[in-house]
Amino acid sequence: MGPKRIRKNCYKHRIAPKRFITKHRLKFILKTAVVVSGLVAVSLVFMFSYDFITQWSYYRAKKINVLGAQRLTPEQVLEQVGIARDTNILAVNLTTARKRLLAHPWIAEAEISRELPDQLTLRITEHQPLAVLDMGRKFLVNSHGEIFKEWDDSIRDNLPVIQGLTFSDLNAPGEPQSIPFTAVMEILALGQKPDSVLPNRIIKKIQVDREIGVTLYAFDETKVIKIGYQDYPRKYDRLKEILFHMDRKRFFSNIESIDLKSLHRIVVNPHKTQAPGQNAKEA
Repeated sequence: MGPKRIRKNCYKHRIAPKRFITKHRLKFILKTAVVVSGLVAVSLVFMFSYDFITQWSYYRAKKINVLGAQRLTPEQVLEQVGIARDTNILAVNLTTARKRLLAHPWIAEAEISRELPDQLTLRITEHQPLAVLDMGRKFLVNSHGEIFKEWDDSIRDNLPVIQGLTFSDLNAPGEPQSIPFTAVMEILALGQKPDSVLPNRIIKKIQVDREIGVTLYAFDETKVIKIGYQDYPRKYDRLKEILFHMDRKRFFSNIESIDLKSLHRIVVNPHKTQAPGQNAKEA
C-alpha cells in the first residue's frame, strides 16, 4: 500500500464566512439605528419648532379682515371657520378653514390668506337668492338655478315664489334643463335687468303649467300676466308698450289679466266688476 493521504482541515474555512456575515449584519444594524435616531431627532426638532412657532405671540393675529360678508356678520364668519381673534396665524390650516367656510349654506366661494407676522384675511362670496322654489317645502334658488338653502321666516327678501316645478326639473350637472325650468330661469334673468318692465321685485308668483307655460302674478298680486313659453324678450317689449298705453289712459288699475301667450293675439281682460259692456279687448 502506498502512503496514506492526509486530508486538509476545512473547518477554519467554513467558520470565516460566518464571522464575516455576522460582522456585516452588525454594521448594517448600527448604521440603520444611527439613521433612525437621526430621523427621530430631526422630527423632534421640527415638532418642537412647530409648537414654538405656532404658540409664539409674535405671530398672534392682531388684525383679521373679513371681506364680502353682507348677510353674515364678521363674527358669524369667524365662528363658522373656528378662528379666534387672537389666534396664531401660522396655526391656521388654510385648506381646512376654507372647507369649513364653504360648509355654510350662505357662502358660495371662500379664500383665506395670511400676511406675516400678524394678519389674516378671509374673503367670501355669498349666494344671491333669486327666487323661492315651492315644492311643498320652500328652498332658495340662486342665479345659477341651484338650490343652496331651505327658506325660513328670517329671510325678508322680496322674492318671487315659483310653483309648479318638480325635483326632476332641477338643473342636474351634465343633464339638459327641462323646458319649464329653462322658462323660469329666462324670466328671472330678464327681471334682473335694470330697465326690465317686470323686475323680479314686483313679481309675486311664477306659476308653471307644463302644457300652457308660465303665468306671472305681479304688482299687487291681482294682475295676471299669461306669458306661456318662448319669445320672452319680445313679449316683455310688447308688454312694456301695453302698460305704457294703459298707464297713460289710467286703465291699468282696471285690468285683471293680460294674455301674451301668442304675440299674434294679445288679450287684455278687465276686472269682472266692470260694466257688462266692457269686455276683453285684443291688442
